[in-house]
Amino acid sequence: MPGARSSPAVPRRTGIPALALLASSLVGTPATAGPSIAKFPRDAAKAPAVRYAALGRAACLRELRRRKIRFRAVGAAPGVLAPVRLEGKLGGVSIHTDFPVKKRRTVPWEVYDCRLVLAVHDFTRILAAHDIDEVHIFSAWRPPGKRWPAGKLGKRHPGGLAVDVRAFKKRSGAELVVERDFHGRIGAETCGAEAATPEPATPEALELRAIACEAADARLFSGILTPNYNEPHRNHFHLEVTAGVKWFIVR
Repeated sequence: MPGARSSPAVPRRTGIPALALLASSLVGTPATAGPSIAKFPRDAAKAPAVRYAALGRAACLRELRRRKIRFRAVGAAPGVLAPVRLEGKLGGVSIHTDFPVKKRRTVPWEVYDCRLVLAVHDFTRILAAHDIDEVHIFSAWRPPGKRWPAGKLGKRHPGGLAVDVRAFKKRSGAELVVERDFHGRIGAETCGAEAATPEPATPEALELRAIACEAADARLFSGILTPNYNEPHRNHFHLEVTAGVKWFIVR
């Protein structure tokens, strides 16, 4: 992720995708090979993130229809296997960038790979339990460059398989803003027995941890990166589905 500060209205562009360095070194790497923040559970194949990532385009779109998710297929989105736009709320939650409503229908950053939509749809159950009905994102898909080979599928944002969430809004109108409320420390554990306590441990900081860790426990995403990962992630949660892997990263 770039080091430049993001505007809430304009999604950031990226030179190095969020998990690029980690993921490229982890694919096919045994769990015992050197220090890593990746976990390789034996039952990884059962995880939603792994199952969804393995779906083909037709099977994924069928599942969207079975779940009665309102979507529109996108004709051309280089790098994306099954590009779609949401046509309404997902699981009762409105998920969108901060662009004006009319622009949201055309900006590339609101295009998702179908497989990511399935994971986010599951995530909305966690959000509903926290009384959240609106999610503000920087971007999902980030179009690859003009030299991108025709037919090549991307990973992370170039593949429409990652979304950066900057804020969660509750039905009451209260907001959990990642940059303002997370109160983390780079390198600190976010979830699990070794998790660091936010400083200060405000209700908002604790709830942001709970949201991230409940998603991690459910294995909805291959990668969950928070401000504890590095400085470029100070203002968002990076949620990713990665095809062809059986590891999970939470930081």
